[in-house]
Amino acid sequence: MIPSMKPSKTDFRGSDALTLTTKALELTVTTSVGPRITSLKTRAPKAKNLFFEFAPDAPRAHGYDLRGGHRLWHSPEHIVRTYQPDDEPLAMKPVKNGVALAQPVEEKTGIQKALRIELVGDRTVKVTHALTNHGLWPVECAAWALTMLKGGGYGVLPLPPKGDHANGDLLPEYALVPWTYTDLSLPVWEMNRDFLGINVPKAKAPQKLGITNYAGWSAYWLGGVTFVKYSPVTKGATYPDLGCAWETFTNGGMIEFETLSPLRKLAPGDNVLLTEHWTLIDGFEKPSTPAAFAKLSAAVGKWIKTLK
Repeated sequence: MIPSMKPSKTDFRGSDALTLTTKALELTVTTSVGPRITSLKTRAPKAKNLFFEFAPDAPRAHGYDLRGGHRLWHSPEHIVRTYQPDDEPLAMKPVKNGVALAQPVEEKTGIQKALRIELVGDRTVKVTHALTNHGLWPVECAAWALTMLKGGGYGVLPLPPKGDHANGDLLPEYALVPWTYTDLSLPVWEMNRDFLGINVPKAKAPQKLGITNYAGWSAYWLGGVTFVKYSPVTKGATYPDLGCAWETFTNGGMIEFETLSPLRKLAPGDNVLLTEHWTLIDGFEKPSTPAAFAKLSAAVGKWIKTLK
């Protein structure tokens, strides 16, 4: 465990934000808008933010300021419900080794979004996402955690272990779910025996793909630093988007790693939670080959065993 720490105040585009640090990494989260985790980087000399940021004058998406970084939405995606603006100050509460943030209740949906961000190790961030129904009737939705990462790197999605037909493995284990605009013949998708590689610079048009069952982690390599995101799948649960527990979107300039909670019908006052753990690993080669992926997978497996 890391010693108790106090977030330091900072600025994001003229509005209030907080920076949380350990010996190995630092992150910044907005408090006047969002919430949005706008930055994550190691504390090595000349380290750069791995998260993608939109330009301050970038056009809004259906009224919503994406800003970049990490955000919380509710799924399934809907042009009105999903894109409710989050431009107001947040309720803020300090917690051990972190901070809890909640936005005002969305007027049109009755949903309130909240994040609890905790530095639970020098290289481990725990992010708990919550959607609470403050409306007058039940709402079916799932928590949807989206992390926008800078382009130029390489993503990996581990696939479930292979079975043996001769020994009676007769039923499917998972499904890959493409969106209507996804072209699986493009070189952005690199199918390997044990993992799907995502070669982001080769995405010349928007692409999106989901998976229904996987090991719970995915990773993105950029310039020698590997970002790992972990959120285990709930066996037997019903997920949105034809059952997707994890999704990715890329347009070549950036890539999103997205996890989802199971769908839940929230009665008034009820909530749905989604917990992720993040880490940053230095020094690994790009995991685009089976050998490099195997080394990364072994390291991630050891890290996951340390989580509580």
